[in-house]
Amino acid sequence: MCALLIVMLAFVIDAVIGDVPNAIHPLRWMGNLLDKLDKRIKRKNRRSSILKGFLSYALVLFIFAFISLTILAVVRTYAGDAEINAGILGTTSIGEIIWIIICAFLFKLTFAVFSFRRHCRPIQKDLEKGDNESAASRTQMIVSRNTKGMDAEHIASSCAETISENYADSVCSPTFFYGVFGIFGAWMFRCCNLMDAMWGYLNDKYRDLGYFPAKFDDVLGYLTSRISVLFIALASVFVGGSPRKAISTAAAEHKKTPSPNSGWPMTAAAGALGFRMEKEGVYVMGTGELPSVKDISRCYVLVEIAAFLFLLIVTVPLYMFIGIHIQIYMENAIIGLFGAIF
Repeated sequence: MCALLIVMLAFVIDAVIGDVPNAIHPLRWMGNLLDKLDKRIKRKNRRSSILKGFLSYALVLFIFAFISLTILAVVRTYAGDAEINAGILGTTSIGEIIWIIICAFLFKLTFAVFSFRRHCRPIQKDLEKGDNESAASRTQMIVSRNTKGMDAEHIASSCAETISENYADSVCSPTFFYGVFGIFGAWMFRCCNLMDAMWGYLNDKYRDLGYFPAKFDDVLGYLTSRISVLFIALASVFVGGSPRKAISTAAAEHKKTPSPNSGWPMTAAAGALGFRMEKEGVYVMGTGELPSVKDISRCYVLVEIAAFLFLLIVTVPLYMFIGIHIQIYMENAIIGLFGAIF
């Protein structure tokens, strides 16, 4: 029951509160730490740089996972033993209730469902007013391509591509590994994914240093990106889409993206909603017309439903039977370590 409450509470926090301000978000701190490491690492040779990339990942993961687990361990152990009747939890301690709330909040920091809506609604409003210049400027903040002078259809396509691509990276992968390893698993993926975004470039500066996080990100996302197709297909039933076309389009066109994983959820969404996505000069996926302004909201609603289904069907059972036990074992190990030292 604790496992179910933690996952569902995290989903509610994401829906109602959303992300904490960027200045105090752990991912921002992680990015700042990686910037500092980047400036201090000397690239001597390929083998040395690859090793330094791995050690950088290990350091960042240790810091964020250790801090999270320590907070949870201390709360669960020392927050209070006074027992109260907590409804569906039965008679439990105040410390456990506080632990559940903090655990849900820390879990929420590693994934995002409703941020797609929050980022894309202002773009929709600009397009509805005919202000393509403002819409293109806002779109530039969520995509890596140059959006200046982009027409409304390609702006809508850019939004749909970002929403569907990030379904795997921002929802399925972190919540899957949370289900398997608890909060450690969520940070394991999130650290790797952020490092891939910052260092995973095939240029002279990052080709070797970013080798490990880039490859490990592909490995971690391999299964979840493919599973994401099934949940997009299932969610499409609720938005008037086509489950069959979601699966067939993903099977036929997933290789069109440079990334080995991102094409799966993108092509599934394009097939499910019956439009094509286009990044000029790179790929065209799906059939039909480019998405309209209204299709942007269809896409983020599709992903929100798919995210809820994934959490309920995959994350909750995994966390209930595996992840929460591994997490508590790690918390207990930390308390034991502190006891031995102090």
